[in-house]
Amino acid sequence: MASAAEQLAANINFAAFAKATDLQKRIWFTIIALIVYRVGTFIPIPGIDPARFAEAFSQQAGGILGMFNTFSGGAVERMAIFALNVMPYISASIIMQLMSTSVPSLERLKKEGEVGRKQINQYTRYLTLLLAVVQSYGIAVSLQTGGIATDPTFFFVASTVITLTGGTMFLMWLGEQVTSRGVGNGVSLIIFAGIVAEMPRVIMQTLALARTGDVNIFGVGLLTLVLLGVIVFVVFIERSQRRLVVQYPKRQQGNRMFMGESSFLPLKINTAGVIPPIFASSLLMLPQTIIGFMGMNANAPEWVNTMQAYIGYGQPGHMALYGLGIIFFCFFYTSIVFNPEETADNLRKYGGFLPGIRPGKKTAEYLDYVLTRLTVIGAAYITAVCLLPEILITTYSVPFYLGGTSILIVISVTLDTVAQIQSHLVAHQYEGLIKRSKLRGSGGGGIVKK
Repeated sequence: MASAAEQLAANINFAAFAKATDLQKRIWFTIIALIVYRVGTFIPIPGIDPARFAEAFSQQAGGILGMFNTFSGGAVERMAIFALNVMPYISASIIMQLMSTSVPSLERLKKEGEVGRKQINQYTRYLTLLLAVVQSYGIAVSLQTGGIATDPTFFFVASTVITLTGGTMFLMWLGEQVTSRGVGNGVSLIIFAGIVAEMPRVIMQTLALARTGDVNIFGVGLLTLVLLGVIVFVVFIERSQRRLVVQYPKRQQGNRMFMGESSFLPLKINTAGVIPPIFASSLLMLPQTIIGFMGMNANAPEWVNTMQAYIGYGQPGHMALYGLGIIFFCFFYTSIVFNPEETADNLRKYGGFLPGIRPGKKTAEYLDYVLTRLTVIGAAYITAVCLLPEILITTYSVPFYLGGTSILIVISVTLDTVAQIQSHLVAHQYEGLIKRSKLRGSGGGGIVKK
């Protein structure tokens, strides 16, 4: 039998949406925030030669800059104020999550609930500022040595660092505002908006090159079929669950005896979601971007060319590092978001147990065993989805940067956002039912005073 929430969700229609004024305000706030982000991707930083930068970008567009440009919504191609996007914030989040499992003071903060979470978020912001300054300085120096700056002086480096760092900090603030006052995860929606905005242009460019014979038509067709299959496969896996039966014993309240109930503990196959490919991409982008800019200089050291040959975008070294990064973050992030011991302890406190498994330590061990098996499957699934299109793109030399990572991000963010909208509608319907029940109770069952 469907639950009450499922029954309400099945009855959601446009009439219910029209009455949910708070949800409408949240959606409009999210749309306006994403429009502001898109406007910023068209504002270039001062002091660069657009013609020389366009020429340099075209030489590196087939590599990591092409994928980075897709994630940033074309901001890299225009060297806009949002060229760094939210990647420094993501890198800072990775570092803080790693440290929160190894540094005792951060572990204690993590266990303090909302207060500790706010303090860790504040540390993440400080670290984001530091990483943004370092990355923007590396980009400024690379532009200066590559002959792209119109006035290669200290003032160009300083203005570039301030502009790019300010753009990243603004996007971090904007993402937090969307998360708290809008719908969905703000940072994920910013990346999602950049990818979706670039989709039409990239598709049209690829089709134009296929018509002129500049790219392999067979490769484009095969890649299109693979991406369609990936979309169906990703939706299927993301909605799949491993349900563990949880049994509650009989209980007595006063003179009434309540029969034992059973429910499900849902475990997703991909518990980590879209975080592993985003984290792995952000870690690889910084060194590869700097190496790519350094390679533009004719007097670049020999080790720069060697690094480009081994870990450049599309090279076997890059594929191996990317795959290992995805697998590592799948297990790491799953261990953060789901704690088997804590879950087993909560089940024991409320009297729940898994049939055939003793409560306490045995339940935690069983949950860890099931979760590990699911994570292995999930890690293999994400790695295959992210790497297969990249391999085809490299093999057939297709300038199509909407690979498996982009598709996975778009689908996952879409499903999460739709789920949040649906939860807001369900909550609104619950509030309406509660208000109506209170009105009926006060109108029909009151005490008559004489």
